[in-house]
Amino acid sequence: MTVTLPEATDQTDRTIVITGASSGIGRSAARELSRLGAKIAVVGRNPDRTTSVAAEVGGRAYVSDFADLAQVRDLAASLLADHPRIHVLANNAGGIFAERTSSRDGFETTFQSNHLAGFLLTSLLMPRLLETAESSPAGAVRIVQTSSAGNRMGGVRLDDLGTATGPWVGGMRAYGASKLENVLFTRELARRLRGTGVEAFAFHPGFVASGFGGTGGLMTLGKRLAVTTEEGAEPLVRLAGAARVPAPSGNYFDRLQAPGRLHRSADDAELARGLWECSVRFTEAPDTV
Repeated sequence: MTVTLPEATDQTDRTIVITGASSGIGRSAARELSRLGAKIAVVGRNPDRTTSVAAEVGGRAYVSDFADLAQVRDLAASLLADHPRIHVLANNAGGIFAERTSSRDGFETTFQSNHLAGFLLTSLLMPRLLETAESSPAGAVRIVQTSSAGNRMGGVRLDDLGTATGPWVGGMRAYGASKLENVLFTRELARRLRGTGVEAFAFHPGFVASGFGGTGGLMTLGKRLAVTTEEGAEPLVRLAGAARVPAPSGNYFDRLQAPGRLHRSADDAELARGLWECSVRFTEAPDTV
């Protein structure tokens, strides 16, 4: 049965962390959730843009480059020090890279920026999310993952998580794999968090007319037909701010509706568990759930 996300409600006294919030749908979501009363932790890579958005929404700016896991650890420490409660963690940061490159930690950059960094941040913030859930209504604490319809172009191999072998295809193969990893991560989170009061969801924002993905060729043509950043942010806003999400934890929304279309391996529980175990090993994250 298809379900539709309800609109977000009043967010007064709620703290929402949004990564990738210095531009695009992250910035639009920060604006709207702030308008609804939320306290926003604005996380971005560009210092000037991140500070500007934080000032606009009355939130606090946190600068972090997800290509460096040490910066992710510093980010988590700052968030924990500043926020006694965290109601929503929106893992929205990500990118697509034209060339195959490695991060400072030695991982393929797409894999680290789109999956590993968010996995590490979630793991480090998990105790605070669980504590917040203990004093909140059921389903009020959520982890929201920005995925993509591009997940259907992906394929995840535990022995090649950095897509080191095979064609690069302008970065689309690695991007698709990372977006499928976002869904697998969400599914495994939902399994591990069952009964804790913390829910996890992933979503496809639509093809958004933002700076994401660069310009030229099909990207430029597609952006003429794309949704606005405000429209692209709507699923994030609703998943973060709806009083109740009318679908079980672990679901993937295609814009405002679930279930969305996914790669055939998205329901592979063993693959999801294997990805989790590899991610713990790669990041040395605390396996807290």
